Amino acid sequence: MFRYLRYIFLAAIAVFLIIVSLANREMVTVKTVPEGMMAIPGADFLAFSLELPLFIVIFAGIVLGLAMGFVWEWLREMKLRSAAARGQRETTALKREVTRLKGEKHEGKDEVLALLDDT
Repeated sequence: MFRYLRYIFLAAIAVFLIIVSLANREMVTVKTVPEGMMAIPGADFLAFSLELPLFIVIFAGIVLGLAMGFVWEWLREMKLRSAAARGQRETTALKREVTRLKGEKHEGKDEVLALLDDT
């Protein structure tokens, strides 16, 4: 049921994107440096312009914004991931120590009595 709802949702998004693309086919000029800054020495090095359909500019902006958000969140959560990994290592070390201490406690005892002590 949810799989079909997901497909319907994705199809609706695809139709919306196609409609936006068809409505914004006009060519626009994308410039890296404004006209007023061209008088500054060295601005020529960074200046270039591109003729693109408007829908490509819109979609590129959306994709760039999403990518920046994902990277920002990944960097923000780095502390949480490292703390979780540190906790996992501590848990593993403590489990090994408990197993070792149980083995030392039951050293020299009958195996059946050791099992009964564990329960």
